[in-house]
Amino acid sequence: MSTVILGSGHGGIQTAVSLREGGYTAPITVVTPERETPYQRPPLSKDYMREDFDAVPLPLVDPSFFTEHNVTLLSGESAHWIDPERKMITTTNGVLEYDNAVLATGASPRQLTCPGADARGVHSLKTAADAEHLKRQIKAVNNIVVIGAGFIGMEFAVAALKHGCTVTVLEMAERPMARALTPFMSQWLTERYREHGIAMHLQEGVESIEMDQDGAAVAVHSTTGNRYPADLVVAGIGVIPNTQVAENSGLAIEQGILVDESLRTSAPDVYAIGDGAVFPTPFNDAPLRLESVQNATDQAKHVAKVILEGPSPYRATPWFWSTQGRYRLQMTGIVRTDDEVRVTGDPDKGKFTVLAFRDNVLVAAESLNSPGDQTVVRRLFSADTTVSLETAAGVDFKLRTLVAKATPATS
Repeated sequence: MSTVILGSGHGGIQTAVSLREGGYTAPITVVTPERETPYQRPPLSKDYMREDFDAVPLPLVDPSFFTEHNVTLLSGESAHWIDPERKMITTTNGVLEYDNAVLATGASPRQLTCPGADARGVHSLKTAADAEHLKRQIKAVNNIVVIGAGFIGMEFAVAALKHGCTVTVLEMAERPMARALTPFMSQWLTERYREHGIAMHLQEGVESIEMDQDGAAVAVHSTTGNRYPADLVVAGIGVIPNTQVAENSGLAIEQGILVDESLRTSAPDVYAIGDGAVFPTPFNDAPLRLESVQNATDQAKHVAKVILEGPSPYRATPWFWSTQGRYRLQMTGIVRTDDEVRVTGDPDKGKFTVLAFRDNVLVAAESLNSPGDQTVVRRLFSADTTVSLETAAGVDFKLRTLVAKATPATS
């Protein structure tokens, strides 16, 4: 037997690690178009931007892992398609045979398409090279415009502010991080951003980017007719799942690579995990795609278990985090705009948790500078218990009391 993993991000490398930890002795090959040693991506928009942070990407595993555990890393090599019948993968350098294939191909930043999008000084943030370039730039510029108020955009905006830059954020939605946060948390953060000096312009997108005669960005023109000076423009407008290999191979695609509850694609012995996979979960009514390091890591561990032991449903609780200056934001579960919320803690002191209820049942929680609350919530979810809205109805309730009041979940 042999396993070929496409992608060297968190999901791909964790798959190799988990297979070896589980006793898998057959050959493992990791194929990646990247040439760098696999590294951690979350710090790129956070700690990496600090002046006192060593500008060297943190490796996902010790470089010796590959030789010590007989894992072949094919750097600078891209996969083109999979032949499920012959169990062969065609790459830029030849053909690889497999017994199991894992697509951990991730996602790529969505690019601006407006006039001037190709101006010098317009960037996205995905790789260590991107982060290194932006870190040099923010030390040399005065005006930065961030397009998109998602997690990457806001993490970078907060980091840039600490370098003394004037920071403007344009966001088409009515609130930042709207897909992932409750309106309460979004609004609270928006107020803090503005207090700290970030100019937040919501429901306002980019119309064009103005260039000087040398092709360098000098300003962003918005959809509402405003002009914002910009020496540097950073686009954080979401990502597009990397489905090219899956599409070339005839796999089922539905806003990503479609998998079943065991993370199997429509082709036998071919799996997909991470940012590019659309999977069923008890935390959402329909299959979804999650852009999260933790999700990629959890799915990698699970797919390794499936390869070793056979099919089993993936039921991990989704959780996420974001560090934005002094604010440590942690989220468990999947929220919707119409969820009913209860708040525990003290928002005025910047330490609180928002509980989200749907159909009278706790479905998610967001904590700001309250890691203990997240521990409690994950304990509740992992124990397969139910917390009702009535349990959290009192204005002075304590989150830890919910553990005692929780009831077994019913299917």
